[in-house]
Amino acid sequence: MSDVTGVTRVTNATGETSSIGETGLTTASGLTDLTADEARRIILRSQGFIGADARKGGVHGMLRRLGAVQLDTISVLARSHELVAYARLGAVGRPKIERAYWHDPAQSFEYWCHAACILPIEHWPLYAFRRRAFRDKRQRWHQVPEGVEKLLDQVRESGPLTTSDVGGAKNGGPWWDWSDSKIGLEWLLDIGELVCTRRVGWRRVYDLAERVVPAELLAEDLSDEECVVRLAAIAGRSLGVANRTDLIDFLRLKGRYAAILDEVLLSGAAGLVPVTVTGWPGKKGQGNAWADPAALESEPRGRHRTTLVSPFDSLIWHRGRTERVFGFNYTLELYVPKHKRVHGYFTMPVLAGGRLIGRVDPAREGSTLVARQLSLEPGLSPAKWTDALREALWSAADWVGCDAVRVERTDPPQLLPALNSPATL
Repeated sequence: MSDVTGVTRVTNATGETSSIGETGLTTASGLTDLTADEARRIILRSQGFIGADARKGGVHGMLRRLGAVQLDTISVLARSHELVAYARLGAVGRPKIERAYWHDPAQSFEYWCHAACILPIEHWPLYAFRRRAFRDKRQRWHQVPEGVEKLLDQVRESGPLTTSDVGGAKNGGPWWDWSDSKIGLEWLLDIGELVCTRRVGWRRVYDLAERVVPAELLAEDLSDEECVVRLAAIAGRSLGVANRTDLIDFLRLKGRYAAILDEVLLSGAAGLVPVTVTGWPGKKGQGNAWADPAALESEPRGRHRTTLVSPFDSLIWHRGRTERVFGFNYTLELYVPKHKRVHGYFTMPVLAGGRLIGRVDPAREGSTLVARQLSLEPGLSPAKWTDALREALWSAADWVGCDAVRVERTDPPQLLPALNSPATL
């Protein structure tokens, strides 16, 4: 309940009174205490799915709030980095999304965060620790070939180029059978000599970092510890509320870098505060997660988004976190043999009312969006959630230029006639 000051008062299971409002939610003992629902709503707001501020700044603002947007080669309705923007901002035109990411002068660059990601250009110095690690290792998936210096000279002399300008990316075998030129360019990107700040089609355009990255960012030389401190703060802001595993997964840290993360969390250097989330694993009487203090300052308010969510969206990057926060057991079945798939090839969760209510395996046939299979989460009422499922499907169809929707199979079966009824056309 709320008092006359507008501050919400909460009593936890031990009888301690908490408040969330202008000063955040804090127990009488001084440890921030969140229910699972409060944590979920903070997470949704931090990820841009609740609140009036979620659309501020368009695609640029969204990228900076998220800290990283994952790239992937698969395109069903659209590329994943486009789907991430659509899920938060609505029907922004796909060309406009692309221009916002790949702009001249550079507004963002590609590098390794959770995976291959689009990152704000101002984050360039923060990945110095990873560039140094690649340089020391001198390989990633492939052994670095001789002659990479000649490739670097070619980029320097001929300007930005793609793999097709240096003989192509493949040797003719499987997808990982890269040409020496492709391996060399990727190695130079890994160590920071080259950078990708735009794409042509789906091909990376490689250019000299010194030509593209602003000089003040190139000159900033951070230690490994400084990199991890600042990245932990970014990950914490993006996730809103996160445990150690969530932060590790966001940044893909291991070994000494994970140890550095532990140190900066305990010292408070990352600016995140310990919290206790009811139902999350942890030791009794101790914090079991970390939160961005700004996320605790006010109660999340605003209309929830109803949307399909990309499998590569940072909302659901960590599958254990997805189950912990939403009670949603999610497996991407891209790499599962077809006869063993349960929900489909590119199953997209459906977000509505601040919850993941179901999943859809979408496809396109001409101007028709096809839901090959649609499943409502067990225990949810079809009568209550049919309209939300319909809205998610038709909004996505309209965004990708489809003028019809066809649902082929549903679970439970009674959803099928409702979603294919004339009322949906």
